[in-house]
Parts: sequence; C-alpha cells; structure tokens
Amino acid sequence: MIVQIYEVRSAEEAAAIAGCGVDHVGVLVGFGAFPREITPAEARLIFAACPVGTMRVALSLSADAAEIDRIVAETKPDIIHIGAAPELLSPEAAAAIKAQHPGVRLMRSIPIVDTGSVAIACAYEGIADFLLLDSHDPGDRQVGALGRTHDWTISRRIVESVTVPVVLAGGLGPDNVASAIAAVGPAGVDSKTKTDSADGSSKDLDAVRAFVAAAKARL
Repeated sequence: MIVQIYEVRSAEEAAAIAGCGVDHVGVLVGFGAFPREITPAEARLIFAACPVGTMRVALSLSADAAEIDRIVAETKPDIIHIGAAPELLSPEAAAAIKAQHPGVRLMRSIPIVDTGSVAIACAYEGIADFLLLDSHDPGDRQVGALGRTHDWTISRRIVESVTVPVVLAGGLGPDNVASAIAAVGPAGVDSKTKTDSADGSSKDLDAVRAFVAAAKARL
C-alpha cells in the first residue's frame, strides 16, 4: 500500500516523515497564485532530503502547461501531480506535459462528485501513471484540499474501471484509512489535513505514524 503525505514544508520534515514509512513525499509548488505554495528552490531542498527510494512528488494547482513545465524543470521530481480542475486542463494537455518530461511520472487529480467522475478518470487511461481521487466542490479551480471524504462507491467504480494505479485522498486520517481501503481497494492512500499539526503549519508526526501503520496493516 502506497502512503502519500502532503504538504511537506521543510527538508527536516521530509526526512522525518520518510522515516515514518511514507512512500511519497508531496510538496505544493508554485509561484504565488495559490495559498501555501512553496517555490521551486524550496522544493529542491526538500527533495534533496528525501532518502533513496522515497518518491518526490511536486503538486501544481496551475492549469497553465508552461508553468507546470517550469515546475518540473526546476524541481526535478519523480512525479508531477496535476491538481487543476479537469475542465481547466484536458487529458491531451496532460499527455503533452508528460511527453515533455520523459522519466517523470504523472499523477492526475480526479474530482469525485458524481458518476460522471468515472468517465473523467477513464479519459486518463494510457496517460497518467497514477490517478488521485479526491473530494471537490464544482467550480473550484483545484481538486481536493477540502479535508472531507467523498462517495467511496464512486471511487471503487473507478478502481474497477481503470488499469492505472489509484491513490485515494479526501479527508483520510488514522481513524478512517483502514475503512477507506476496505471500501475502495486503492493502490495507495493520501493524507494532508488529518496529518497536519493543529495550526496547519507542519505535519503531526504522531498522526503520520498512526496513518502509515493503519494503512500498511491492510497489506
């Protein structure tokens, strides 16, 4: 079971959560258009602290392909995670970004709103290396970061409909990740809000450890 944790904000934090057994260390990278974005230079320092074998994930919420290209070029992640709402950045645009960066895997956020989400996910078959299924408010520029769960039956349908590995996100924490895995059957799980510190400025390492233990107990 892949365990992915967002949002890592320092090199020390990256090393610490990797030591907790986290597989994917995720950072939100950008140029100031969205709250909490860190710069590519800061992301490089975080990625440099990740031990060998840890996947370094750069999340862009931008729908500007040129900006995403720049983030990949300047951070050199293992995975570029595209989090823009699907109506703002098409499968074709995602495929073009991937083609520009051979060797970098592509993760695409899929908004789980209704059964139409299944078709959105299927459109990335053969393009994305991972699909991240997350909660979404229609009209938002980005997918996720809402800290709440969604309809897991739709996520289960996506897992059964695609060959792309699925990472389940959306309000997951130590308290509910085992139930989520049982309900959906994903290849991985993602946590942000429920593994944050109380003020949201850093990760709660005890919560991260508990999340990893609960997720990997399902192996």
